[in-house]
Amino acid sequence: MLSAPTFLLVHGAWHGAWCWQRFGEVLDQRELRWLAVDLPSSATNNPSVDMMADVLELRRRSRDLGPCVLVAHSYAGAVAAEVAPKLADLHGIVYVASLVPRLGQSASDVTREYKLRSPLDEAIRREEGLLHLDLKLAAPALYGDCDEETRRWASARLSTQTFASFRTERTSENIAVASTYVVCQRDQALLPEVQREVAQRCDDIVEINSDHSPFLSHPQELADLLESMHFRA
Repeated sequence: MLSAPTFLLVHGAWHGAWCWQRFGEVLDQRELRWLAVDLPSSATNNPSVDMMADVLELRRRSRDLGPCVLVAHSYAGAVAAEVAPKLADLHGIVYVASLVPRLGQSASDVTREYKLRSPLDEAIRREEGLLHLDLKLAAPALYGDCDEETRRWASARLSTQTFASFRTERTSENIAVASTYVVCQRDQALLPEVQREVAQRCDDIVEINSDHSPFLSHPQELADLLESMHFRA
């Protein structure tokens, strides 16, 4: 009998596995397997930690997991594109409002290519190799559709992010696995205009009427989308 693979949930910059907690509860209700991973480039005071450290951690956590589907949010799109050929039993990639570099590009290069700044860009402060967020500016950009309680809950958990992680170039080629890009139409962190351009690098494109963080603001809709893809191992 064919079984559903595990959704490997990979957070974006300044976040952690904590951001998938409520979405995971929705997946639990649907009896869908999932695992959320903490990336080393977030919540560290070591500016030398780059994207390859995130790739190694994702490989480590995926061992013995069996068939899986990567669900990558924002910065994690770069991590997913890099790690994909290194996962033994990968059945698909879902990029949610993601940065998906071409070979030789970094995550930063993706946004620079289109020369469009978002409200989130205005919130970023660089200090000694670490990227900090001005929460007054970042919260509405990241969580625009969330209620005030959720916005405060998430904002209080935001961390630093290493500049090196955004500057690490992609070295992995594309692999023959289905990829879907989820465009978030109300996004103020990675503008929808940019997302639609980046999405052309994927096999399929879907759009949802959401802010940058649908796992918090529209968890049922995002779960519907994943469930509708009918991944099978």
